[in-house]
Amino acid sequence: MSGNEFRFFLSCDINLPVTFSIEKLEGNLPPINSPNSETDSTTEERRAELYVECTLYIDGAPFGLPTRTRLESTGPPYCWNELVTLSTKYRDLTVHSQIALTVWDVSCGKDEGLIGGATILLFNSKKQLKTGKQKLRLWPGKEADGSFPTTTPGKVPRHERGELERLEKLENKYERGQIQRVDWLDRLTIKAKERIKERESSKNGGSHLYLVVDFCSFEHRVVFQESGANFLLPSPITSTNEIVIVWDPEVGKINPSEHKQLKLARSLTRGIIDRDLKPSSNERKSIQRILKYPPTRTLSGDERQLLWKFRFSLMSEKRALTKFLRCVEWSDVQEAKQALELMGKWEMIDVCDALELLSPLFESEEVRAYAVSVLERADDEELQCYLLQLVQALRFERSDKSRLSHFLVERALRNIEFASFLRWYVAVELHDPAYAKRFYCTHEILEENMIKLAAGVNGDEDGFKLWQSLVRQTELTAQLCSIMRDVRNVRGNTQKKIEKLRQLLSGLLSELTYFEEPIRSPLAPNVLITGIVPSESSIFKSALHPLRLTFRAANGGNCKIIFKKGDDIRQDQLVVQMVSLMDRLLKLENLDLHLTPYQVLATGQDEGMLEFIPSRSLAQILSEHRSIISYLQKFHSDEHGPFGITATCLETFIKSCAGYSVITYILGIGDRHLDNLLLRDDGRLFHVDFGFILGRDPKPFPPPMKLCKEMVEAMGGAESQYYTRFKSYCCEAYNILRKSSNLILNLFHLMAGSNIPDIASDPEKGILKLQEKFRLDLDDEACIHFFQDLINESVSALFPQMVETIHRWAQYWR
Repeated sequence: MSGNEFRFFLSCDINLPVTFSIEKLEGNLPPINSPNSETDSTTEERRAELYVECTLYIDGAPFGLPTRTRLESTGPPYCWNELVTLSTKYRDLTVHSQIALTVWDVSCGKDEGLIGGATILLFNSKKQLKTGKQKLRLWPGKEADGSFPTTTPGKVPRHERGELERLEKLENKYERGQIQRVDWLDRLTIKAKERIKERESSKNGGSHLYLVVDFCSFEHRVVFQESGANFLLPSPITSTNEIVIVWDPEVGKINPSEHKQLKLARSLTRGIIDRDLKPSSNERKSIQRILKYPPTRTLSGDERQLLWKFRFSLMSEKRALTKFLRCVEWSDVQEAKQALELMGKWEMIDVCDALELLSPLFESEEVRAYAVSVLERADDEELQCYLLQLVQALRFERSDKSRLSHFLVERALRNIEFASFLRWYVAVELHDPAYAKRFYCTHEILEENMIKLAAGVNGDEDGFKLWQSLVRQTELTAQLCSIMRDVRNVRGNTQKKIEKLRQLLSGLLSELTYFEEPIRSPLAPNVLITGIVPSESSIFKSALHPLRLTFRAANGGNCKIIFKKGDDIRQDQLVVQMVSLMDRLLKLENLDLHLTPYQVLATGQDEGMLEFIPSRSLAQILSEHRSIISYLQKFHSDEHGPFGITATCLETFIKSCAGYSVITYILGIGDRHLDNLLLRDDGRLFHVDFGFILGRDPKPFPPPMKLCKEMVEAMGGAESQYYTRFKSYCCEAYNILRKSSNLILNLFHLMAGSNIPDIASDPEKGILKLQEKFRLDLDDEACIHFFQDLINESVSALFPQMVETIHRWAQYWR
């Protein structure tokens, strides 16, 4: 809630009885005279038996019967802590409603039995219901007066208020949560308040009695409003020309006239006329502008009406279907029926638009089923690019056994790689209590149908064996988690932990060295692995001690993986999936930027596998070789080539720098430093560790993209032809990816319900940040100038160099 926003309830809407608590009586009771007062002026200690009488007065007249508390004789202080519930409801109160409270003592005669009384208004001067603790000063020997204005106000007169009253007002705000809690400071403040209270009491000699009452609190403030009234009564207009603010109860409600006009415009009889309508030149321009809107943009009422009006002429425009379906009033049965009939006759949409129809914006089962029918046209390779999001889209389905879940299972039965990833993506979501049942249902359908599969005619395994090969992947990850626990418990440096790892693999867990049956690699299910090579397995030097394992492959090679436990890598999985998708989109436009979309798979909420790519960090390279060029000369030396390396190697480096510069900018990747920028021997640069995305960054003043000075120097400096070529590749890649902005935005929209930290914190804001990066308001030529300025701004940003030094210090002392 923003600082200027005021949220409230109306008293006329609260159908609850008036409730408050009588807490205690503070102060010393006046002593009573002894029986021999005529001859002896001495007084005796008072042993009182007290009760409080509560009466509600509305506009000066008693309303309902008085209510009494129980007798209390264990004081001082006299504590009742008794909840009083009146028969009157909040909605029946007027602005001048007040409660009269009188304290009586039944232990003495009638004359001395009246201790005192006080009256309190239920609404303050701003017409807001009073809440929290209220301390009322009793008028000694007087019964509470309920007339308006009262002669026994419980409020201490302004001129008599001191420091104690000010502190008690603040304490009341603190208890209602209006003052932030700071434990250590709160303890000091409460002690100081108690000292002030003792000092004030001794100064006044305890001459006053106070009754503490605690009024019921609500989630928001309660503002007085009479039942049936349409507005708050404004203050009388004075000659000072004050601006009077009144509440309008019709704000946000449907205008009946407009609603009726909309119904008539969309009635079935209008369909006959609309069928032949053609947009004018200006209307056509408006429609084309609307069709170019990103999927994140909400359509205005006029825009929705325009698309509905020309729906028949738009049926040949496939891009218009998603926008048209947003215009439909789905609560209107006739309108929904008409829209679904049109959808069936519409030009077939692209897969990208079908993904939009699976977002939470579209609840109609028919629309979602139509989206699945479009996805059926995509091949397995394309579908696998979106599989992570399609699994998340199951959250937005209306039933556990939806058309989408059956479609995903059908595809999985034809492709074991697809089946393996589907099973893992679903298994990870079983930890989400809100949707565990839905994902378990999909898992169950996959298992049941796969086990029923018969062996293929070309010698393929039968369904039961295929399913078991996937189950063994889970058993393998469980054993790796067990190994990590044992290794972490080893005291000593990393080398001792590596020795323990190899000892475990060669001894107690020797069955992992040679599996009884080959297991499908979780990262690449088409590859069968037969065991771990202990001598080539190691541990990384970091807090979580991730394992680096080398597996033997059935085809004679080997594959290296990193296994992490204690870290949520679902965000890394999403980013690398996006890198892989963008690499595919660029290659479809004949632009290969030599990216490295290594495999990442989350196997649990805090565990997962990553493909190990032999490489070195830029921090390590610059420490040992002083420059990137010196390092590349070791592998690709060419005295006739540019900077003493082969032209191919330099071109690979420049292209990979360009690709990752654009991708990290679009995805808003943060926390970039020289330790998570890696370089392969063939010149390919790539990024790892994506703990901060969509604009989040722990560093102050991050540049728009991570392009360090050393990378520019490796291209020959900012004036060289190679740096110019780098900028050219950046601009070309940026414009290609802008063409697929709707696809990328739709995929992120489907992730809105996921538990990925940087998306779950504020999905709407994250997607809008992503949309901003595409600069959809610019044409291609303007984007080239924009992106070149962005590169220049990043290169000239010198502040990050100091942060790199601090990070190197942190690494050194780790």
